[in-house]
Amino acid sequence: MRSKIDAVLSKTLVLIMSIMVINVLWQVFTRYVTGNPSSFTDELARYLMIWIGVLGAAYVSGRNLHVAIDILPKRQSKKIQKNLKIIVTILIILFVFFAFVIGGSRLVYISYVLGQQSPALQLPLAVVYIIIPISGLLIMFYKVSDLKNLKS
Repeated sequence: MRSKIDAVLSKTLVLIMSIMVINVLWQVFTRYVTGNPSSFTDELARYLMIWIGVLGAAYVSGRNLHVAIDILPKRQSKKIQKNLKIIVTILIILFVFFAFVIGGSRLVYISYVLGQQSPALQLPLAVVYIIIPISGLLIMFYKVSDLKNLKS
């Protein structure tokens, strides 16, 4: 299951990045070649970058490629290292649950209820923000999986 989610997430990130590159190239072309810049490209690039950043955080969390300060734990015994990993993983799960899942869901709900839309694309901002709780759920899935592996 984890490898399938990794594959889908990886392909999704590549697709979003490809769309963003094409979008920015179009923006440069319309600005400097035609002299008439496209009105939506800047906003679209911004929202795509948000999605890449937040989904990328879930991806690197799942692959355990995120930045970590591990100089002190590496000097401890294997048992203490394992216990520290369990504690840190539980803290990550709690933080992601409250900040990404609960906080992100509230942000999506509020922006939906208020009917907030982006200026150029007229896209509901709830669509932009929905990636926050989705990414939070993905990070929680990965960390619960890591926790199961640590305890066994």
